[in-house]
Amino acid sequence: MIKKVVIALAITIIVVLVLFKFQQSTANNLVSPTSQNENQITEQQSQSPISIEFLRQKQIETSPLQIEEKLTPGSNFSRYIASYKSEGYTVYGLLTVPSSQPPAGGFPAIVFNHGYIPPTQYVTTEKYVEYVNALASNGFVVFKIDYRGNGNSEGQASGTYFSSSYTIDAISALKSLQSFDQVSPDRIGFWGHSMAGNLVLRSMEVSDQIKAGVIWAGAVYSYQDFAKYRISDNSYVRPSQPEQSQVEDPNRLNSGQLDILRSDPNTINFSDPLWTSISLTANLHYLTAPLQIHHAVNDSVVNIGYSRDLGSALKADQKTYEYYEYQGGGHNISDPYFTTAMQRTIDFFKKYL
Repeated sequence: MIKKVVIALAITIIVVLVLFKFQQSTANNLVSPTSQNENQITEQQSQSPISIEFLRQKQIETSPLQIEEKLTPGSNFSRYIASYKSEGYTVYGLLTVPSSQPPAGGFPAIVFNHGYIPPTQYVTTEKYVEYVNALASNGFVVFKIDYRGNGNSEGQASGTYFSSSYTIDAISALKSLQSFDQVSPDRIGFWGHSMAGNLVLRSMEVSDQIKAGVIWAGAVYSYQDFAKYRISDNSYVRPSQPEQSQVEDPNRLNSGQLDILRSDPNTINFSDPLWTSISLTANLHYLTAPLQIHHAVNDSVVNIGYSRDLGSALKADQKTYEYYEYQGGGHNISDPYFTTAMQRTIDFFKKYL
């Protein structure tokens, strides 16, 4: 009798242990709805082509700088049409090189990123002439890049706020300049105007090889500030094209997310991982180089609130930066303010490059 009881008890213990192991295994294999959502957000975040993490992990490759054409020289610098490769596309730009003997290690250089100009109307040697000449005459190699799809450059034009294509073009230009024998590879900065303010800060958070950045009248440093201030240029609108010639931009923010941002931003939680992953102000911890900001109070294209909010974020994060406001000059910070803003720009680049 006792033997039967012991056997029955042993069987019961074995059954209980088997059931416990089964439940434990099942629990480990189950994923809660919350975990599923978190996994989806993480996956979405890592795959967003404009997220800082995505771009930091992306292998951006280029080609050595090619001189395509020699132009009429400036006062104390040579001028060329030059080209390089960005994601396989040939991108052109205006290259200036000081006429003097290069210092030991090469000249400091600036990748010059222009604001929005209708891509089909863009000409490499036009616009920003006074800006480029001022920098070039002060001893910098200046490479004013066209971006893909602008002028004669290959590829599809895209803008900077919702696509990383131009950012990739700018970082490719940096890497191409580093192989140019008259440039010091460790002394390259970025300059950007209007939409390129977004490009400059995004590039500086992606690449620590950019040693200083200057932004004039920049816009969109988070997507919450875009919802707040909007913008009065066309650089965030995809250019109209014949339907058969439209090509989906693989570097562009998901169109559904973009539609919501434009039409109903009040429904967006900008603290969600997806939106913080693509916000520049939320990723300032990656910014290691000094930044200088210029903006006119009477800018009718880009609200000065963009720059003021960025300045506040830089201060809160204890970053090295300079901030300047001008009472006039409009979107281009025209004279008499231009001369002051440009001299501050030159002094800043001389200090940090």
